[in-house]
Amino acid sequence: MLREIYISNLAVIREAVIPLGDKLNIFTGETGAGKSILINGINAVLGHRCSKDIVRSGCDKATITALFTELSPQVTEKLDELGFAHDNDEITVTREINADGGSIARINGRTASASVLKEIGGMLINIHGQHDNQILLDSEKHLEILDNFGGDDTLLTRYRESFRQLQQTARRLGELKHQEQSRVERSRYLREVIDDIGELDLEENEDDILEKEYEAAKNSEKTIIAVKNAAAAISGDEAAAELVSSAEREISGFTEISPKLNELYERMTAAEIELADIASELDDFADKVELDSQRIEYLGTRLGTINKLKRKYALDCEGLIKLYNDSCDEISRLESSRDEITALSEKREQLLHTVTERAKELFAYREKTAVRFAECVSRELEFLNMAGVVIEVRHEKGKLTVNGMDMVEFLISANKGEEPKPISKIASGGELSRIMLALKSVIADKDSIPTMIFDEIDTGVSGKAAQKIGIKLREISRVRQVICVTHLSQIAVMADDHLMIEKSIVGERTETGVTLLDEEGRVSEIARIMGGESPSSLMLDTAREELRKAALTGGGLS
Repeated sequence: MLREIYISNLAVIREAVIPLGDKLNIFTGETGAGKSILINGINAVLGHRCSKDIVRSGCDKATITALFTELSPQVTEKLDELGFAHDNDEITVTREINADGGSIARINGRTASASVLKEIGGMLINIHGQHDNQILLDSEKHLEILDNFGGDDTLLTRYRESFRQLQQTARRLGELKHQEQSRVERSRYLREVIDDIGELDLEENEDDILEKEYEAAKNSEKTIIAVKNAAAAISGDEAAAELVSSAEREISGFTEISPKLNELYERMTAAEIELADIASELDDFADKVELDSQRIEYLGTRLGTINKLKRKYALDCEGLIKLYNDSCDEISRLESSRDEITALSEKREQLLHTVTERAKELFAYREKTAVRFAECVSRELEFLNMAGVVIEVRHEKGKLTVNGMDMVEFLISANKGEEPKPISKIASGGELSRIMLALKSVIADKDSIPTMIFDEIDTGVSGKAAQKIGIKLREISRVRQVICVTHLSQIAVMADDHLMIEKSIVGERTETGVTLLDEEGRVSEIARIMGGESPSSLMLDTAREELRKAALTGGGLS
């Protein structure tokens, strides 16, 4: 609970140490004394946005420090999660607002972000201000209020778990179906790639290897042709050997008459023999060169096919192999996506059935809760001087959402015999305050937030209704620490701890102080609230009597 607040240089508050009791703490004071500043200070340590304008004029910064004790297990668990120490189950939360803008937040002296402050603060204090009555005017908030009253979120948790699974499944299924057309076109392309390249069963660098082999084979073919042509030029009809033989015959009859001709004749004879030998060796060489025409044809055809695919896909051999492998992997994934669509469709139907059944269970639970809720709130309203008001819960089935299939709206009839209508259409400001108090009362023991703050809960009420509000605040304070700012004596007399916010002039400046009142101080303040400044003896006696009556009913002074 909130045990103490320290405020420094916050608007008209120069410095104040405000102790708080564990039951009903009432703040009173003249209009403009600074009651709203106190709430602003508490909001600041709870991580709410705050303006530099609240810094006291002429000061560098404003400081608000709050001491929280008897922390709940939920709060200590969250502090542990965030890495903040909490010795003796207590913490101090500080917010410094700089005059030049910006602020610094700390938990037990360690810097914390405003969002962390807000997260922790939301578990420590529930503030009800006049604007919170707007919750009653928003039917979308009514289901949350009903669930808070019910107190058991087991069915809702189970439902949301299956609903989120359904959402995720439907979202994934939608994505896959949306991609289906592009997937069909992509699959067609991949099949073409796999058919084109798969038939070749390419090996790494195969094109280079085949090119070299094909070039070598083509060179062998040319070599054989050249050698055979050379052999034919030597030994064929009218070839070199035959011409040499003819020349030899021409001069054979004249060798004896000339030694020179004899020498030339002998050289011709040797040349004929040499040519015949060369022609024979050329034939032997040509016969020994291996030439596989079928292999050449295969090499030419395969190289042509490979080069065609290289041009088609603008890739080299390694690129084609990679494209083929990648296409095989991708087509496998696409096929598994189709399997996933089938599986997800079946899963969605199963989850839809589960979600629907759990929504029905939740609806039935809320139907019973709504009856109890209306009965409890009606009793509270009767106590708060609204006996003629009838509250009903309109509970209908709607579409499935994260909160179930329930459509909930609170209806009231302000006068007996009138048909209940939405609160937003007929409730006045004072009625809203009391209805909200009734709601707070019936759910006060349903959550773990230890401190409730009511700011201007008395708006639009007076007399006996105000007295009932005071009694109700006191009842709530028996299960929760309650802090209330009021201007009504009927509420103030119910306090366990009564604090007065008072404005005074110190030197040339206005200052606001906060004082914990003793018995006589309370008498004077209650008399002031009832009768104005400088109350008469009669008014003081009346105030004393009102405090005595409040004490006899179990609140205030004992």
